[in-house]
Amino acid sequence: MARFDRYMLSQLLQLFGFFSLVLVAIYWINTAVSLFEQLIGDGQSALVFLEFSLLTLPNVIRLVLPISAFVATVYAVNRLVSESELVVMQATGFSSFRLARPVVYFGMIVAVMMLILMNLLVPLSRNILADRTVEVSDSLAAQFVKDGTFLHPADGITLYIREISPNGELEGLFLQDDRGAEQVLYTAASSLLVRSDTGPKLIMLNGMAQTLASGRLSVTRFADFTYDIGAMLDTPVRGPRRMNELSTLELLQPTDSLMEETRSERAEMVFEGHDRLAQPLLGLAATLIGFAALILGSFSRFGLWRQIAGGVLLLIVVQLINTISASIGPQIAMGWILAYAAPVFGCLIAAALLWWSQRPKRRRSA
Repeated sequence: MARFDRYMLSQLLQLFGFFSLVLVAIYWINTAVSLFEQLIGDGQSALVFLEFSLLTLPNVIRLVLPISAFVATVYAVNRLVSESELVVMQATGFSSFRLARPVVYFGMIVAVMMLILMNLLVPLSRNILADRTVEVSDSLAAQFVKDGTFLHPADGITLYIREISPNGELEGLFLQDDRGAEQVLYTAASSLLVRSDTGPKLIMLNGMAQTLASGRLSVTRFADFTYDIGAMLDTPVRGPRRMNELSTLELLQPTDSLMEETRSERAEMVFEGHDRLAQPLLGLAATLIGFAALILGSFSRFGLWRQIAGGVLLLIVVQLINTISASIGPQIAMGWILAYAAPVFGCLIAAALLWWSQRPKRRRSA
């Protein structure tokens, strides 16, 4: 790699790292606020909140990378132009396409990062997040176990625990179940809350069950009795996978069972798979658009604000094409081709701008 390429690439990567860090922090804080209220409000620890926040990071980074790549390119090129470094390189005979070579390297690095994120880290993190959500929902049964308070975890259920010992034993249990035709009242000297494959169970020790049916009361004493506390709660179940949790290979070659599991059509799944391969190219397109738009302008003491605005407008157009393609592509048989429309259009526009920048500029007549 030539010295100029290394110099410009280092400038791009430094700025890219800075802007990525800032944008990821902003996006992550917005996501973490709602996540914090949900988890901490449900009685979860800070470690669970941290784990869930980290699992949302791959998707946040994936959204941020094209934007930060564009901003880094615009900032770096604008600084190189204002300091006349690009002007000197052009005066030595470097064409616009030659100057764009380090930008292409940079765009390819961004594309590879997005490729890894979209096809490996994001689906993996979403799978883990879905599994952990079920586990955390299952652990919420413990929040109904509070001492010194009458609780109503479900309609017709009244629960009271006198004290919870340091080792987790529930002392002085009172449980009234009025859901069926028979009213049952359980009392126990002590009890334990345990987990099983079928959900949480309440094991009562040294107690009795009083059953009132048809106006008659019967009493049954027991040394130990197991009560299915999960029956009074909605037992969380890991639902079927969604398309964004499947691997790219599964999306590109969908089977009937996968289509039934995700409740999706073949065209939708194939489009999603190709979209994961096409979206990384938006990182390359964004960098080239940012560079090509600024290289059109000449040195000015007032800056390149018009070229920057033009680059932003072109990026908006590319994103608009991407949005339209995402809405139309999954609905037609060969719609997966539209997944590549936005990045291909962006790269072609950038190439056209680079070609236009090399045309001889006409001098204004006096």
